[in-house]
Amino acid sequence: MNAKQVVTVALMLMGVVFSQVFAQCHNSHRSAQRTSHQTNYRSASQTSANPDIVELAAGAQNLSILVAAVKAAGLVSTLQGKGPFTVFAPTDQAFAALPEGTLEDLLKPENKKKLQKILTYHVVAGRIEANDLQNGQVKSVEGSNIKVQLTDGAVRINDALVRNADIRAKNGVVHVIDRVILPPNL
Repeated sequence: MNAKQVVTVALMLMGVVFSQVFAQCHNSHRSAQRTSHQTNYRSASQTSANPDIVELAAGAQNLSILVAAVKAAGLVSTLQGKGPFTVFAPTDQAFAALPEGTLEDLLKPENKKKLQKILTYHVVAGRIEANDLQNGQVKSVEGSNIKVQLTDGAVRINDALVRNADIRAKNGVVHVIDRVILPPNL
C-alpha cells in the first residue's frame, strides 16, 4: 500500500467510527429528549400551583415558539382568561417545519391579524380531554372546523398527530401536536 491508499483507508475507518459514535450519541439524545419531554410538561404544570394555559406553555421547553407567537399576536390575556379552552399546541419542531421564512414573516407586526387567525384556529372553546374527542369536527375559536380522526389509538387533528394529551391548566387543557394546522380559508 502506498501512502495515499493508507490515508484513504484511515479516513474511511475514521468515518465509520465517527458515524457509529454519532448514531449512538444521537440515539442517546433522542432517548433523553423523549424522557425530558415527558417530564417537561409535569414540571411546567408545577411552576405555579395552578397554571393557566400560557404559564403552562411557557414552562414547557418545546413550546417556546408558540409562546412567542401568542405574545406577538396579542393573545396572552385571552389565553390567560377564564376559559375554559382546549389548545392544540404545536411544538417548536412543528414551527421549524414550516417553509423557510414563514415564521419570521408571521411574527412581523403587519401580519398580526394573520397570526391571530392561525393561532386561534388551534383553540377550541371548552375543555375537551382526549377521552372526549370523537371522529368528526370541532369548531375552532377562529371559526373554521378542525377535523378530528381517531385511528389505532392515535389522535389526529387535521394532519397533525397528538403527541402528548391532557396537559391540564386551570383554564383548560393542552394537547401537544407535531404540526402547525392552518385554517382552510388562509
